[in-house]
Amino acid sequence: MSKLKSKKGNHTSKVAIVGAGFVGSTAAYALLIDGSASEIALIDVNREKAEGEAMDLQHGLQFKPNVKISFGSSYELCKDAEIIVICAGAHQKPGETRIDLISRNSAIFKEMIPQIVKHNSDCILLVVANPLDILTYLTLKYSKFPKSRVFGSGTILDTARFRYMLGEYFEVSPNSVHAYIMGEHGDSSFPAWSTANIAGVNLKHFKKYSRKAMDKLFLKTKNAAYEVIAKKGATYYAIGLGISKIVNSILSDQNEVLALSSYLTNYYGVSDVCLSVPAIVNRQGIKEQILMPLNSLEKKQLRKSASTIKGNLRKCKNC
Repeated sequence: MSKLKSKKGNHTSKVAIVGAGFVGSTAAYALLIDGSASEIALIDVNREKAEGEAMDLQHGLQFKPNVKISFGSSYELCKDAEIIVICAGAHQKPGETRIDLISRNSAIFKEMIPQIVKHNSDCILLVVANPLDILTYLTLKYSKFPKSRVFGSGTILDTARFRYMLGEYFEVSPNSVHAYIMGEHGDSSFPAWSTANIAGVNLKHFKKYSRKAMDKLFLKTKNAAYEVIAKKGATYYAIGLGISKIVNSILSDQNEVLALSSYLTNYYGVSDVCLSVPAIVNRQGIKEQILMPLNSLEKKQLRKSASTIKGNLRKCKNC
């Protein structure tokens, strides 16, 4: 029996975060507040950075007790973690192409993933670093883990932004909006308009519905990260909360449906690529991918996303 199965019912577990930058440290903070992890381990090649972030979190343990905060630069800290969140990776430099970034990060992952697996071969690997879908695919390849135990944060944040903006437009809580951004976590992502609804009612049936307004809203969703980065330099609060949501969904074993990047096999003919589709998540990882009733245009957009990812993988020298 695997460690994940044997601990079912135990709702507190160790989570290791690789990469203590903006996203990793914010995810640790969100997890601390959430309280679903019994231990949060921060791992970074810059040990001092990991220590500083850990100290800051430890100083708040009076307010959020029963959580252990550990840190270091060694992958040995991955031992006994049920979930390892991978935020580490290079960032795009001025004048550097997306392919250059893919090549650099694939080289980092090729070295890093086997070291993680050396210390923990019985966990779930959650990829957050970019380019997300490519790195999720490579993590699966380098780890040799079952497909259910390797996935990326995918379009969970894109979907959250989308629902927030739809809620604002239709003047309802985003919790009452059911709509997904699917495909690549990137420029070829697309909204599944055909199934988007509020309380089970398709958006087209609302008085305020306008196709032109919806197209503008999706464009705003698509460019949201660029806008935040332009104003404050980076995005990390919302994705930190998103990571906490994914981790809690796994540890609580509630079979929640989230838009995550996972390996597809004949999903409307799309195979051998990691892309975001709604998936049921529990203590074992991805339990099942939900086959959305996409229309012909949406199926075409999904295939375009797959083609984009596969094309970039072919161009990557280290992949």
